Amino acid sequence: MIQRKVIMWSVIMALGGFLFGFDTAVISGAEQAIQKYWSLSPAQHGLTISIALIGTVIGALFGSMPADSLGRKKSLVIIAFIFLFASLGTSLATNWYVFMLLRFIGGLGVGASSVIAPIYISEISPARGRGRLVILFQFNIVFGILISYLSNYLVGLFFNDAWRLMLGIMAVPSLIFLILLKFVPESPRWLILKKDQTEEAKQTLAIINPEGFEDDFKNIINSRDEELKTESGDSLFSGRYKFPVMLAILFAFFNQVSGINAIIYYAPRIFEMAGLGANASRLSTTGVGLVNLIFTMIAIGFIDKIGRKQLMLIGSVGLILTLGLVSWSFYEKIPNGNLVTIYLMAYIAFFAFSQGAVIWVFISEIFPNQVRAKGQTLGSGTHWVMAAIIAFSFPYITVKIGGGNTFAFFTAMMVLQLIFVWRVMPETKGKSLEQIEHTLTMH
Repeated sequence: MIQRKVIMWSVIMALGGFLFGFDTAVISGAEQAIQKYWSLSPAQHGLTISIALIGTVIGALFGSMPADSLGRKKSLVIIAFIFLFASLGTSLATNWYVFMLLRFIGGLGVGASSVIAPIYISEISPARGRGRLVILFQFNIVFGILISYLSNYLVGLFFNDAWRLMLGIMAVPSLIFLILLKFVPESPRWLILKKDQTEEAKQTLAIINPEGFEDDFKNIINSRDEELKTESGDSLFSGRYKFPVMLAILFAFFNQVSGINAIIYYAPRIFEMAGLGANASRLSTTGVGLVNLIFTMIAIGFIDKIGRKQLMLIGSVGLILTLGLVSWSFYEKIPNGNLVTIYLMAYIAFFAFSQGAVIWVFISEIFPNQVRAKGQTLGSGTHWVMAAIIAFSFPYITVKIGGGNTFAFFTAMMVLQLIFVWRVMPETKGKSLEQIEHTLTMH
C-alpha cells in the first residue's frame, strides 16, 4: 500500500504538470485573436505560437542543472514563480516583443518542469506503485489542457475579445502550486547522491517504505558507489549509458511525430479545416481535452498491472488506424466535419492510454541515479525540440501539402514506433530504480 504522505507529495508535485498543460494549450483559444491584434503575418504568427516551445526546449535542456545543484524542490519553487510571472505578464502585454519574451519565459518553466517533476515523483515512489504516481504528472498535464480548453470556451462565450483573460487565469493555479510546495520534502536520492545528507534522506525513506527503507537506503548507497567506481561518472554519453540514451531519444521522438502537439495547439483550426464552424470547433476542442483526461485515468489503472510496453503496443496500433482514417478523410474531401472529429477523439483516446501515459514514467525510470536528471533532460529536450518543429511548421505544411499528406506522414511514423516498441522497448514495471539501472546499463 502506498503511504498517504507519498501520494500527497506526488499530487502536489504533479501540479507542475497541470501548469505545464494549461500553459501549453491555453494559446489555442487566443491564437487567432492575437494574430488579429498585432496584424501578424503567417510567419510572425507561427513564431508567436512556437516561441513558448523554444523556451520549453531551452528549459528542458538546462533543467538538470538546477535539479542537480539546487535540488528538485527548490527548482520547482523557482518554476512556480516563473509560471506566475509569465501568466500575469502575457495577459497585460501591449507590445508584441514583450508578449513574445513573456511567452518564452513561460516556456522555460514548462520545459524545466517536464524534467524535474517526474524525476522527483519517481525518486520518492515505491517500485510497486511508481507508474501510478508518476503518471499523475501526465494526468495533470491533460487535466490542465482540458481546463484551459474549457476556460477558453467559457471566456469566449461570455466575453468579447477576451484573449487576455484566457492567458491571465493561469496565475491562480500558479500561486496555489507555489504555496503547496512548502509541504513537500526534498528527494532522498538527491540528498544522498548530491549532498551526502544520509540522515535526512533516511527519514524520508522511512515514510515512503516503513518496512523496507533500510534495504532501499543500502541499494541507493550501493548504486552510488558502483557509479563512482566506473569511469563514466556523471557523463551521460559514456558507453555505459548508451542503451537508456537511445531509448529516451527514440521514445521522445516518436511521441511528437504522432502529431499530438499539432492537434493540441491547432485543434480549433483543424476542426474548421474539416468543415465545423468556429463555436463547434471550440466545443469539439473541449471534447478532445475530456477524452484525453478520461483515457489517462484509465491508463493509471493499467500501467502497473499490464506494464508500460503493453500499453504502448495497444496504443501504437490504435494510432496507426485513427491517423490513417483522418488522412483518408482529407484525401477524399469528406464534407462531414463530425466524422473527422470522431476519428480525432479516438486518436486522442489511444494516445492518452499509451504514449501520453507512459512517456514521463518510462524516461524517469531508465537512467541510473547518478545521471537521472541529465537523462530526463535528454528525453524531455528531444521531446520539446520535435514539438517546437512541428508546432512551427504545421500551419505552413498543411497549406502546402494538404491535411491528407500531413496526417499520412504521422501515420507512417506510428508504424515505425510499433516496430520500435515490439522489438526494442524493455518492460520496467514492478522493478526498483536500482534494478532497472543494473539491467539497462548491462545491456
